[in-house]
Amino acid sequence: MIERARTKKLARYAKTFPAIAIIGPRQCGKTTLAKAFVKSMEREYVYVDVEKASDRDKLENPELFFADHRDKTVVIDEVQLMPALFSALRSAIDEDRRPMRFLLLGSANPDIMKDTSETLAGRLAYLELQPFNIEELKAHEISVGEHHFFGGFPNAILEKDSEARLDWLDNFIATYIQRDLPMYGLPTSPVQTRRLLEMLAWLNGKLLDYSNIGKSLGVSHVTLKSYLEYLHASFVTMELEPFHFNIKKRLTKSSKVYFRDTGVLHRFLKLANYNELLSTPFLGNSWETYVINQIYSLKNDEVELFFYRTYSGAELDLVLAKGMKPMATVEIKFSEKPDLTRGNTTSIKDLGSTDNYVIVPGEQDYRKSETIRVCGLRQFLEGYLPKFQ
Repeated sequence: MIERARTKKLARYAKTFPAIAIIGPRQCGKTTLAKAFVKSMEREYVYVDVEKASDRDKLENPELFFADHRDKTVVIDEVQLMPALFSALRSAIDEDRRPMRFLLLGSANPDIMKDTSETLAGRLAYLELQPFNIEELKAHEISVGEHHFFGGFPNAILEKDSEARLDWLDNFIATYIQRDLPMYGLPTSPVQTRRLLEMLAWLNGKLLDYSNIGKSLGVSHVTLKSYLEYLHASFVTMELEPFHFNIKKRLTKSSKVYFRDTGVLHRFLKLANYNELLSTPFLGNSWETYVINQIYSLKNDEVELFFYRTYSGAELDLVLAKGMKPMATVEIKFSEKPDLTRGNTTSIKDLGSTDNYVIVPGEQDYRKSETIRVCGLRQFLEGYLPKFQ
């Protein structure tokens, strides 16, 4: 089994919390992680999958089921499909608050799981799991380029046949659009959802203009925002907010939208291989998305990610902040000889950052100036990101 970066945090939670929810997109490895972790803790466990009719029957009387397995860790997969369970979980936890009684696995953020977070407030810790990041795949000799193009979902990146990888991604997308998102409550048709996601793929890495996108889709900007909330909460996309704290400049207030997995992004862009990606105008934004996803996957929760942009055009792709204070900046360029723009250097001065990085493909690592370092993605993740954790 591939060791996951989030295992240490899971182990920390397991010492304290009676219930832990591992949330993340479908097929990212939540079930594998949960089962392996419980075994490593030498705990007996019982596993139920809410998607299976036979397992749903077992939970018809959840109070009785939990009582019968009181001395085991109860692992419940796709728990968001049975929201009625949460009141029973609350009662069971209040009766016995021993750590790690329940491991709850969900493919939707609690933001769209009605009444869930309120029901288990103070009793439940959340752990977000992403598809494999590049550091977790070291032993498999998977290149940055390969991982960049196919993304990190286990069934896509660990498969050796390229056509099989693309087939899996296409079927994964179809299932999400036709079954999962409607099941979570997304109030639109699968045809409309696919159209929206294709539009977002073209706009990936750019500022969100709700009005224009809504007009193209034939809905109001308010309706569009509600659609995007479902896409974000089901881990398909995310928004990056602009950094604006303590900066005396006129700054953009719009957020940027990014896909959470570049393999999924590239299928919406209808790219068949890495060479096709290299020759498209989407390459820069795709590389930016990939790097941001890798940093997001490996950063501590205390570290927040923003971008920086002023109305006069000064901008940086990424600001790493803690307690609303910028610790480092990152500019992301798909170039072996990157040049910073005047807007980049002005942004660094605005933020007052002394740790600034330009992340490029390859394995370079050198100082461009006293406060700016050019490096490859692996060099940044292994050598420099830990400084800010």
